[in-house]
Amino acid sequence: MSEDRIIRMANQIAAFFAVQPGDRAGPIAAHISENWSPPMRAALLAHVAENSPGLDPLVVEAAPKIRPVSA
Repeated sequence: MSEDRIIRMANQIAAFFAVQPGDRAGPIAAHISENWSPPMRAALLAHVAENSPGLDPLVVEAAPKIRPVSA
């Protein structure tokens, strides 16, 4: 999956949860952890680690809570 698509999908999830009351990073992380494949999660976490442009700040905030990918 392309980098642009990973970022776009993560940002769409963040946009959905951005208007929800309360904690938003937790539900974003839970959604990605439960619904994204390990390669998709690994790609997203790599983008966060590289400070890739275009990531919603809520995605960056949620990243430490996303289930890590096993080696």
